[in-house]
Amino acid sequence: MNVQKKNRNIGAALLFFIFGLLFFVLTVRFITIQYTGEVKGQALAAKAAQMYLRTDVIKANRGTIYDREGEVIAEDSASYTLVAVLDETVTADPKHPNHVVDPGKMSKELSEHISLSEQEIYELLTKKGRKQVEFGPAGRDLSHRVKEEIEKLKLPGIGFIKDTKRFYPNGIFASHLIGYAQKEQSNGKPSEIIGKAGLEKSYNEMLTGKDGSLTYKGDVWNYILPNSKKQIKEPENGKDIYLTIDKKIQTFLEDAMNKVDQKYSPDRILAVVADPKTGAILGMGQRPTYHPVTREGIEKTWHNEVVESSFEPGSTMKIFSLAASVEEGVFNPNATFPSGKYYVNKKQPPIKDHNQGQGWGPITYLEGVQRSSNVGFAYLLEKMGTDKWREYMDKFKFGQKTGIALPNEASGKILYDWPIEKVTSVFGQGTTVTSMQMIQAASAIANDGKMMKPYVVDKIVDPATGEVTETKPEMSGQPLSSKSAKEVRDILETVITSDNGTGNQFYQLDGYSVAGKTGTAQIPAQGGGYLQGRENYIFSFLGMAPKENPKLLMYVVVERPKLDLDQNGALPVSEIFKPVMKSSLQYLNIEPEKKEEAVITKLPDLTDKSPQKSSELLKEKGLVPVLIGSGEKVLSQSPKHGDTVIEGEKVIIKTDGKLSIPDMAGWSKRDVLKVAKLAELKVNMVGTGYLTKQNIKPKSQVSAGDHLVVNFEPQEEILDKKKSKNDKSNAEAPLD
Repeated sequence: MNVQKKNRNIGAALLFFIFGLLFFVLTVRFITIQYTGEVKGQALAAKAAQMYLRTDVIKANRGTIYDREGEVIAEDSASYTLVAVLDETVTADPKHPNHVVDPGKMSKELSEHISLSEQEIYELLTKKGRKQVEFGPAGRDLSHRVKEEIEKLKLPGIGFIKDTKRFYPNGIFASHLIGYAQKEQSNGKPSEIIGKAGLEKSYNEMLTGKDGSLTYKGDVWNYILPNSKKQIKEPENGKDIYLTIDKKIQTFLEDAMNKVDQKYSPDRILAVVADPKTGAILGMGQRPTYHPVTREGIEKTWHNEVVESSFEPGSTMKIFSLAASVEEGVFNPNATFPSGKYYVNKKQPPIKDHNQGQGWGPITYLEGVQRSSNVGFAYLLEKMGTDKWREYMDKFKFGQKTGIALPNEASGKILYDWPIEKVTSVFGQGTTVTSMQMIQAASAIANDGKMMKPYVVDKIVDPATGEVTETKPEMSGQPLSSKSAKEVRDILETVITSDNGTGNQFYQLDGYSVAGKTGTAQIPAQGGGYLQGRENYIFSFLGMAPKENPKLLMYVVVERPKLDLDQNGALPVSEIFKPVMKSSLQYLNIEPEKKEEAVITKLPDLTDKSPQKSSELLKEKGLVPVLIGSGEKVLSQSPKHGDTVIEGEKVIIKTDGKLSIPDMAGWSKRDVLKVAKLAELKVNMVGTGYLTKQNIKPKSQVSAGDHLVVNFEPQEEILDKKKSKNDKSNAEAPLD
């Protein structure tokens, strides 16, 4: 017993010692912590404060993109994500539920406001084990209007999470220029809107700004504790960008491209409208395009091909080889050359004009420009020399980037090693360019010799400070004199106005004179050579208006349009250029040029006069006499004596003797009826427009009562067939 008692005492003493030691250690530790306020070198007060410290991010607003007039093109917009609470525990009062109580009713009513079926919504709302559900893409990025409509339903359990998205109010609108931005999340950071293409990407850092923060003390539910101090770091909102793009002009351009795209289904359309005095780009577009919100169509092309793609320009390059020859004093409009074929050397096949090398015989250099003769420009190259032309290509900045503030700009390539390459370069074959290079170079022609660097950003504004950074127009060179530029414009106007001109009828504008040049460029084939077939070309037009003092410069490219057999490649190009140029000039309040008023006169009585004297009298008054009859005395006339006529009108003169029918091709119905009435013919008219066919051959004799059958067609169709016929005959050398 004594031994057991002794052992118990030892054990108790040992336990007392251990607990006493622990108490001593804890007491010392407590006193140390109380005295120093630290544990393992960390201040407990700071640690405690950190437990209650909360920090929220104050998002910076992404900068807005405007057009030149302050119209919004891209901006941040509030959006909402729809959620439904399924957890019954969130409801404290069954009379006022905070969770979904009737999935069937909710499915039916929500299906009318989001793009999900009633069945799809019901399946989401009845998923077991889920406390809260979202509705996928259909429930995200909801507008404030849709949010309000759903809230009016007063469905229990429905809630919204507020967010921000990038909004493009104009939809498909200069999409490749503006680009797009989308929300992304990386490395556990809060999601943010990132520019992914176009200006949204190249100016992303400037548009994004810097987020701010709100720091405060809060409880476990994140409510601010009483008397706690808040520290606010204000966000730095992104800067606003004002473009040179004009919303009205861009809309004209988008509408015209849409129509041509639907009508002709080309592989590609590129179009640029610029102010040649400053270099400001007022409109820019391409097809195919895409929607910046949905990205629909982006798989077809995501490049801004106006600056990123180069191609052989074809005969629009003749504008600049013409300008070089004028500046060098070697262009004589009245001198002649043998059209048809030009031999670079005995080893090379000849350079051919676009009518299968047949040419038009000896013609003047002015007519050579109008007809877009490759041979004529080859002779001009001889006159100015290949080294001099190469200098002008550098002066016009071909083969060099324009420096426009857009990503991935191409420079094009000048092929100038072999004699054949030097010759083909003057009419745009072999050498490649970008659309923006063509606009820059043409500004020298439109701006009296001063070439302007193109730009798309007008100014950048800091919304916090109001600081404005403007882009000032910059001259990129002066390749020719003012005198030469004006002479080139005068020559290029005849390409549109002359009957020989390749742009005749296609590019004339009512009220405005146009100077410009057409182009039909071959497309290189993958295995070498060029694609064959009447549609396998790049059709283009580079024009400016009004000719005397151009306010607008426009370049249009349409690649491989689907054409009917009687249609010309200039048609789809003109259906973009003409409406856009005319509407833009009118929108900018450019006054139409004054036209000479038609001279109105009364017809004299020609009865019993000689045909020769009658003709002379009519010509003096600016009228066009047409004789039917072989006699020496006038019997009657149409219009009648005393009728008022305008300068240029046809006056039919019937003489005694045998009657014959004139060639009436291109005549109006009114003029044909004049002949039929005087000759007492029975006329049968088919169609509308202008005469294309007559059953009685010109100069054939007729008698009263004979039948005259005539066919008419609209002027547009006549021109289309004429151009189409030329196209078919130009299959071997189609460059115009």
